[in-house]
Amino acid sequence: MAPIIPQKAFAIIGMCLCFPHFSYAQGAALLQPYAGEETRQIKSLSEKDVEDLQAGRGWGLAKPAELNGYPGPAHVLEAAEDLQLSPETRARVEAIYADMNAEARRLGALYIEAELQLENAFSDKSAEPEVLKRLLADAEALRAQLRQTHLEAHLETAPLLTRHQKMLYARLRGYDTGNGHDHGGHH
Repeated sequence: MAPIIPQKAFAIIGMCLCFPHFSYAQGAALLQPYAGEETRQIKSLSEKDVEDLQAGRGWGLAKPAELNGYPGPAHVLEAAEDLQLSPETRARVEAIYADMNAEARRLGALYIEAELQLENAFSDKSAEPEVLKRLLADAEALRAQLRQTHLEAHLETAPLLTRHQKMLYARLRGYDTGNGHDHGGHH
């Protein structure tokens, strides 16, 4: 009796024959991009994602501001000595950060819960188009609010810094400031 070969094996063998530089390891990676993620409580969020959301961290949501010359309050406070912030500026940035962080934590917890509800709809097989539409709308509305919270904190922080402090901030953060673009944001 001939051995039964899984259909995935035929696909991999076919790819190897058609593409001589294609290895089995590459084929396995293509066929199993989410391997190991099935054990997550919320499949769409890693443990690090959940930690970042619970801690009110930026989660990369403010990159349009950060990378275009609008420093964020958390990183400004980290670089306070290098930036030589005045006591008044430091106090204002600390207040912006505290407000942003409190709201980001609140919204992050709600977003995690919304993603958990979406997860549960699929894990308990109750996902239907109308349920899915509502769950997605809820989760994405929270994500948008979370992003707005982080971006607004950048908008509030930038005017508190001098042009020189913004340029120094960009240099400290490793951003290319020699490309002719003004990374100073507001003056």
